[in-house]
Amino acid sequence: MREAIKEAVRAWLHLTIGAAISLLCLLMVAVVAPFSIFLALTVVGAGALPESVLLLRRLAGWERRRTAEWTGTPVPEGYLPLEGPLPARVRTAVTDPGTLRDLIWAVAQFLYGLLLWFVSLVLWVPALLVDGVWTGLAGRRPVVLPLFGRLTGLAADWSRALLTPTPSAARDAALAARIEQLTATRAGAIAAHGAELRRIERDLHDGAQAHLVALSMRIGLARRAYDSDPATARKLLDDAQTQAEDALAELRHVVRGIHPPILTDRGLTGAVRALAASSGLEVAVSVTGLGDRAGEGPRAPAAVEAAAYFVVAEALTNAVKHSGAARASVSLTREPRALSVRVRDEGRGGAEAGENSGSGLAGIRRRVAALDGTVRLTSPAGGPTVIEVELPCVW
Repeated sequence: MREAIKEAVRAWLHLTIGAAISLLCLLMVAVVAPFSIFLALTVVGAGALPESVLLLRRLAGWERRRTAEWTGTPVPEGYLPLEGPLPARVRTAVTDPGTLRDLIWAVAQFLYGLLLWFVSLVLWVPALLVDGVWTGLAGRRPVVLPLFGRLTGLAADWSRALLTPTPSAARDAALAARIEQLTATRAGAIAAHGAELRRIERDLHDGAQAHLVALSMRIGLARRAYDSDPATARKLLDDAQTQAEDALAELRHVVRGIHPPILTDRGLTGAVRALAASSGLEVAVSVTGLGDRAGEGPRAPAAVEAAAYFVVAEALTNAVKHSGAARASVSLTREPRALSVRVRDEGRGGAEAGENSGSGLAGIRRRVAALDGTVRLTSPAGGPTVIEVELPCVW
């Protein structure tokens, strides 16, 4: 009996909140929507229409969450994004099938939400009398109290039926979301490309170019001093040779930043093993489905290999600089349609996963997003830190 009463109270509270949502729906349909339409027709207040649609979406989203909590099954949603200039947002708000669907739900919710709540109020009297006597004296199972759950289930079924988008609307919303995502990743890729070009220009200007200028000056001085002071000329030529070696080292550094030659020479597996050996940490490298050397086993596209290499390099660099870890592990796995990279360090954790994370993690996200990949970061306080990257590719 106690469990039956507890479940009935839970169901009645769900219906009560539904009744409150019904009153909000009445306010939305009877006041907010007509007023927003009137303002939109006057042109001056056109901005109120998209905001009203957003408010209606939030109200419908609240009901979706309540329905999902009661039934244990999520209720999908499908809306076109309300973005861009005001005319585009107004046009989307009017033409989006989700707007009409939400309005129909709001009208229906006002009717069945209040109706079922009033029925539940009336039901309490026979529930307490019949089930109190029936269960308390006769020791039988409750008869009326389970009806509260059925009423709530009925309300949830109606809400699900009204709020679930049609397949075509769901496809349109998914396509719009995909376009929005691709636009964002394209902008990130362009920004990353611009930053990379500026870095290369800066490295060439401050490194190789400076060494080449010094080399040219020393060779010129050596030519002038060759006849009159051979010893000084030889000293200048020795300095010029050192400058040439430094310039060559700077150029190699710039080339490695563009596309590491070790990827071409040794393949991704060999390049990652070299990174692990030179990282300063005790790194265990495991490879599944890839060859140990270049030319052995399947190779991912060059852009995917480069992204995976830089992910491992950046993750190990962060582990050395920030985590305080002594050990780490790197896993490369060939998936049917992707390359999976997993880097784990046994450090202190606490790495940030948001957009305001450090430049290293932000660079990983931009590089992976440009290839339509995914990044998952797990870094609780106290560690460990795990970076999991999936890069789509065709083998």
